[in-house]
Amino acid sequence: MLDRRGFILLSGAVLAAPAAQADTFRPVNTLGSPEGVAIRGYDPVAYFRDGGPRPGKPEFSATYGGAIWRFANSEHKALFEADPQRYLPAYGGFCAYGTSRGYLVQIEPDAWSIVDGRLYLNYDLGVRKTWLADTRRFIARANGNWPRLSATDIR
Repeated sequence: MLDRRGFILLSGAVLAAPAAQADTFRPVNTLGSPEGVAIRGYDPVAYFRDGGPRPGKPEFSATYGGAIWRFANSEHKALFEADPQRYLPAYGGFCAYGTSRGYLVQIEPDAWSIVDGRLYLNYDLGVRKTWLADTRRFIARANGNWPRLSATDIR
């Protein structure tokens, strides 16, 4: 079950951020997290540095873009804080394929890919298979949809 209340509260706060950083401060996927933790508490740096998902730990947390990001260790936290844009998942950590279809959905941390240095998360491994079949087309569609999506587009 999706927790829309946390997303709605978060999206109202983050959408008021300065326009110069609009991409950074779009809604962040905190679905299912009453504490406002992004991407189900997984470490976004681990996908790049460790080759896959790793749960983050509360003791290695940072706040960015109106959400709490967790990391597996202090090194990952420091890397993120030094260059968050390098490690932030596309589309606020919502399912990239869903974003290409015009809606926001939860992700499964094991369903991921890195394309041209950018982390993309998917709803599940089946959706990831579809995503990988034509990533360029889906990225183009998602890029077009992302600026207009809001809490009303959560499924």
